[in-house]
Amino acid sequence: MQFFPGQRWISDSESDQGLGTVTNVENRFVTIIYTATGDSRKYAIANAPLTRVVFNIGDVIPSHEGWQLQVEEIDDSEAIITYHGTRADNGEKTTLKEVMIDHFIKFNKPHDRLINGQVDRLDWFRLRKDSLQHQFEQQQSPLVGLSGGRVSLIPHQLYIAEEVGSRFAPRVLLADEVGLGKTIEAGLIIHQQLVTGRAQRILIIVPESLMHQWLVEMLRRFNLKFSIYDAERCQESTSENPFSDEQLVLVNLNFVADNPDWYESMISEDWDLMVVDEAHHLNWSQEAPSVEYLCIEQLAQVIPGVLLLTATPDQLGHESHFARLRLLDPDRFFDYQAFIEEEQHYTAVADTANTLVEGNSLTTAQAETLQELLKETDITTLLTELSAGDEQSQAHAKQQLLNQLLDRHGTGRILFRNSRNTIKGFPERIAMPVALKLPEQYDNCINDLLVDHDLESLKALKQTAFFHTPEQLYALDNHDAWHSFDPRVDYLIELLREHRDEKILVICAHAQTAIDLEEALRTKEGMRAAVFHEGLSIFERDRAAAYFAQDEDSAQVLLCSEIGSEGRNFQFAHHMVLFDLPTNPDLLEQRIGRLDRIGQTQTIKIHIPYFKNSAQELLFNWYHQSLNAFEHTCITGRTVFEHVGEQLHNIMLSHDFTSETTTQLINDSHQQHLAIKAELESGRDKLLELNSSGQGRAHQIVKDIEALDDQTTLPQFMFQVFDVFGIQQDDKADNAIALNPTEHMLNPNFPHLPEDGATVTFNRDTALSCENYQLMTWDHPMVRGALDLVLSDEIGNASIGLLKNPALPVGTFFLECIFTIEATAPSNLQLGRYLPTTPIRILVDKSGNNLADKVSEPVLEKQLQPVKKQVALQLIKALKSEIQPLVNKAEQHAEVKIPAIQSHALENMHHTLDEEYQRLEALSAINPSVRQDELDFIKRQQQELTHYIEKAQLTFEATRLIVVTH
Repeated sequence: MQFFPGQRWISDSESDQGLGTVTNVENRFVTIIYTATGDSRKYAIANAPLTRVVFNIGDVIPSHEGWQLQVEEIDDSEAIITYHGTRADNGEKTTLKEVMIDHFIKFNKPHDRLINGQVDRLDWFRLRKDSLQHQFEQQQSPLVGLSGGRVSLIPHQLYIAEEVGSRFAPRVLLADEVGLGKTIEAGLIIHQQLVTGRAQRILIIVPESLMHQWLVEMLRRFNLKFSIYDAERCQESTSENPFSDEQLVLVNLNFVADNPDWYESMISEDWDLMVVDEAHHLNWSQEAPSVEYLCIEQLAQVIPGVLLLTATPDQLGHESHFARLRLLDPDRFFDYQAFIEEEQHYTAVADTANTLVEGNSLTTAQAETLQELLKETDITTLLTELSAGDEQSQAHAKQQLLNQLLDRHGTGRILFRNSRNTIKGFPERIAMPVALKLPEQYDNCINDLLVDHDLESLKALKQTAFFHTPEQLYALDNHDAWHSFDPRVDYLIELLREHRDEKILVICAHAQTAIDLEEALRTKEGMRAAVFHEGLSIFERDRAAAYFAQDEDSAQVLLCSEIGSEGRNFQFAHHMVLFDLPTNPDLLEQRIGRLDRIGQTQTIKIHIPYFKNSAQELLFNWYHQSLNAFEHTCITGRTVFEHVGEQLHNIMLSHDFTSETTTQLINDSHQQHLAIKAELESGRDKLLELNSSGQGRAHQIVKDIEALDDQTTLPQFMFQVFDVFGIQQDDKADNAIALNPTEHMLNPNFPHLPEDGATVTFNRDTALSCENYQLMTWDHPMVRGALDLVLSDEIGNASIGLLKNPALPVGTFFLECIFTIEATAPSNLQLGRYLPTTPIRILVDKSGNNLADKVSEPVLEKQLQPVKKQVALQLIKALKSEIQPLVNKAEQHAEVKIPAIQSHALENMHHTLDEEYQRLEALSAINPSVRQDELDFIKRQQQELTHYIEKAQLTFEATRLIVVTH
């Protein structure tokens, strides 16, 4: 190496220093200053890790003054190189000495890095090439956004997520019964909309009591970090509009209704999707809609996508059901009377569908109804097959007719409702009541209130709210510990002893009861218990739930206040103790629903200790004898309670539980329960149920995701990523890997890796059983972030390898180039579905011939070996003049492939979207739930996608010099 002051060199080991300038050459040392960073280095000339920066004719060089020179001639007759050419800004002919080149120039183009000796290891090149291939495959995958949630693969949930999540600005009502997973369905839809780019900004509005559940569910299951907004958060913001600070926002309904100023800020923002949970709380009547309803209505008018969640059956209360549908599509659901008339039409559809589903023969009237419903197609042959064909023909005809009905009638596109009638997999529930004597201390407290007040004055007393939780009533005026005499405590202790190897969930109405119970178990018997209540922080609740969930060194029992019936699923437990009973039937179902969920593997034992001759006994008898609510899902509870709730409350206050009034109440409630249940069963819309559960399509989605889960491609790729980036990996015994940052990481900010590390697994069952494990899928932000990290940087885009092949002469060389054809378009257009970023591999010999089709990648990789840095620099120096012409040849070979790729993309796009448009257009003529803006979006999407596909360009992604050796 010969060094002269003013020459420009780049460090092989510190390329991020930028362009260096020789400032001094003395004896055996050379001094380089890196102006971009202000650093200076002194190297021994004999082994300096430096490469001279030399540009070629045709290159564009930036000067330190800001203008650029297109090189036309190079003068290297002296120690300092002078470049001659034309200025890009004004066309003036000029010269540029190398000492005047911009100090901040970086070599990130593959061939520039290769020519200047900035080569990466072979495994880095392979990582880049593999990343391009995986990106290409994922952009086209129909499972993007569906497979990434840490959820069980439950068919009806996945079907709804695919059906709704794939729509433009979906506006639907999710009305599954309790325990069927509406929150999961909504999370899957949100996740799919975000991952596919259909939505960027999400607003979730929920009751205050569900804030924690949604925050945790979105983070734990879908890796979505929502920000909770309240008055304090808004006041602390320094932005003009605090809601502009975040993309994913979670607020409670009371905040929306009670803060008009912040509401104005919220509604002025651009949101893509709004989710409203517990939508039946939005009270509406034609005369006096509630403030909450009006707020949501105004938001729904300006936000394109709306998801409403409610477990209230649509058959119970047509007016409130109409109000929810009105939020989704006010143009269609504009008049309540018209809606009632339209529902009568649904009844005819449902009646015919029910007959088909049950395999019964159609009556003449039903056949005529079916012909009228499907008059746009000739179904005569199908009706003949249904009535006179063989068994196979009948099955075919039935399925074809159902498919047409599903597609064209009812509220199936706007309403999804699954019930336990259609979804299997729920466990048996067994009620195990125990009647206990009411302690004298409790009896005295209650009698004191009854003696001093009549019925009307009792109703005004807050203390009477504690009649069914007498420990709280006792604590109001007594300092002694109630758990010292309450027989339910001894009952619980005995139960825990009897089932010492099993987990037991205890739910009570009040946080203080749970706290006191923990103290009693600890001080009386030394039993370890976790406590879960609203007074704990989110972190403390997580820790308590984890302490209960883990197998070793854990709590046998979790003591929950009422919040325990709202936020978590504890399917791993099979015993539940109802320490008291709520007065709200929905709340009782929510309590039991913590264990009675899809995924529960054993019979649920519901232990119910209650006091004889007390409000607890009244509630027990009402739930058990009137509604059978402990052993079966009670879909009638809310309606029955609306009729008898006041009478039930009056009996509790009168404290007379043996009267004829009590007996009559229980009998009347039971008769109402049977009548309403029969009405609901006879009115079941099997067409809606079939559409909501997805039939065979739902099971196919599950199979596809299971097949994806079973592939080893993702683990292999991520282990490759971890190795290259220097992340420590420690295997754990249960299909999991502990990842930890190291001091030698290639990038200190590896995506989604906390400073204290993370434990990940590629096994869905393992992730579901261990809440602190992250499930690695192609949708996981660590995986997506790793792909972005590799492909947005220069990692692995220039490399060199030795090819040991005795069949080739030593010194033979090849240049492997990886190009991509890509276009940039708004994410909501989903360009990648039709024109993914497509890798093009070119392998040229010294004559410029493309050998890519003759030499496969796997064969070549097996024969390649790494080369030491010094040898690599010598090879590059020897072949430097030949590399640029070969790059040009490779680019020409790649450009030849562009038209075919564009043509295929355009054909695929038009075929797919034309088919979708024609189906929706035909459907809109007979099913008004198809919105015109859905049709308009498809046409606009076609026009814009055509433009972007035609503008697709070639990008040079990576190059590798391959030299033959023996």
